[in-house]
Amino acid sequence: MEFTVVIRKDGEWYTAWAAEVDIVSQGKSIEEAMKNIKEAVELYMEDEDAKIKTEDIIIYPLRVKNAKASPSVC
Repeated sequence: MEFTVVIRKDGEWYTAWAAEVDIVSQGKSIEEAMKNIKEAVELYMEDEDAKIKTEDIIIYPLRVKNAKASPSVC
């Protein structure tokens, strides 16, 4: 089973969010955040009451003109 994971840099940490199950974890590197979110999702899926959002999660890039904020790189 595949899940959508969004990772953001938050200070010295990387925060990972698994969209379909609304679970969040973190790590000091992207790799650690991914390892931790995988473990959290696997533990969640072991529960017989685990729920996966039935609607599709759509990730779509959005471009806006004249944006004043600089894009950041993780």
